[in-house]
Amino acid sequence: MWDISHIIINRDEDRFQIEFYSKENGETPFWDYYETLNPKMQSRVFWTINLLKAAGPELREPYSAFLNDGIFELRVKQGSDIVRCLYFFHKGHIVILTNGFTKKTNRTPRKEIEKAKRYRTDWMRRNKL
Repeated sequence: MWDISHIIINRDEDRFQIEFYSKENGETPFWDYYETLNPKMQSRVFWTINLLKAAGPELREPYSAFLNDGIFELRVKQGSDIVRCLYFFHKGHIVILTNGFTKKTNRTPRKEIEKAKRYRTDWMRRNKL
């Protein structure tokens, strides 16, 4: 599997910086999930992350949606498979991707949103923000 952290390049024309949440023990929930995806879906996720990088909070449906309490989701579809990647903004120009999951119901699972909120709280605490 390839690691998109080395492929996503901060270009001058990109207005937003993408970062990935990691736990204190070094685990990265988004990467753990990303690595389980097939190559076509990985490519589609990468493409959608780059849309987010260019547009930030201006990215709207069908690619992005606000969930609640500052948590957003990237919406990625490849064939009949649907993936969601949760994230939040910091200082208006930094995007922190927290976790991802395969969507199997019409509604985003509350536990996934709560997980993203816990990760945001932890990230802010460790970055003293």
